[in-house]
Amino acid sequence: MAISFDNLATSEGVQQLDQYLLTRSYISGYQASKDDLAVYLALKEVPPSNLVNASRWYSHISALIRSSFPGESVGVSIGGLETRELITPPAAEAVAPETPASANKSAAEEDDDDLDLFGEETEEEKAAAAEREASVKASTKKKESGKSSVLLDVKPWDDETDMKKLEEAVRSVHLPGLLWGASKLVPVGYGIKKLTIMMTIEDDLVSVDDLIEDHLTEGPAAEFIQSCDIAAFNKI
Repeated sequence: MAISFDNLATSEGVQQLDQYLLTRSYISGYQASKDDLAVYLALKEVPPSNLVNASRWYSHISALIRSSFPGESVGVSIGGLETRELITPPAAEAVAPETPASANKSAAEEDDDDLDLFGEETEEEKAAAAEREASVKASTKKKESGKSSVLLDVKPWDDETDMKKLEEAVRSVHLPGLLWGASKLVPVGYGIKKLTIMMTIEDDLVSVDDLIEDHLTEGPAAEFIQSCDIAAFNKI
C-alpha cells in the first residue's frame, strides 16, 4: 500500500513529513529506498531546523543521494504522482537536432585520415596523456570507496543519565567520512532508555570499532555512555 503525502512544497506538507518521521528513520522499511528519493525530490526547500525529524532525514538522504537505495520500495503518492513518476526524468528526444559540429563531422573524419598515427608524441601530448591516466586512476579509486549505513544502540549508565546530553556527546564526534542521522529513545526496562542512532560512514575513512572504543566508550562521552553496540550494518 502506497504511502500518501500532501503537497510537500508547502510548509504544511513539510510539517506532515516531520510528524511522519517522528518514529521512523526512512519513508518505508529500515533502509533507504526509492520512496525516500521520491520524497526528497518533491521537497522544494531544505526542511527548517526546528522540524528536527525532517531535517535529520533530509541530511541523511543528502549524503546517500549519489549512492544506491537498497531498501524495498512500497510506493509513495505525492500530489497524485507515484514514486516512479517522481524520480524518473522525461525521456530524451529520439533524434537530436543537427549542430554545426555534427554537420562538419564528415569533414573532420576525412581530416583524420591524414593524421600520422605513428608520429612521435610531443611533450604537450605526453603531459595530456599522463593527466588523463591520473584522472582515470583517481576516478576508479573513488568509485571503489564504498559507504555503509550503521545503526548503533547506545546505552546509558542508569536511569538518571541525561539522555539529551548523551545524544549531544554522541553527535559531538566529528570524523571525516562520518555523518550522523536520525535517532530515537527506546525503553529497555526499569525506567532506562537507550539511544538508537543511525550513521552513514565512508568505509575507507571510518572504522566503527575504533569509533566506539576511542570516541564513545572512552573520552568525555564515557561520562554518559555505559556501552555501545552495532544493531545493524548495511553496505550502500
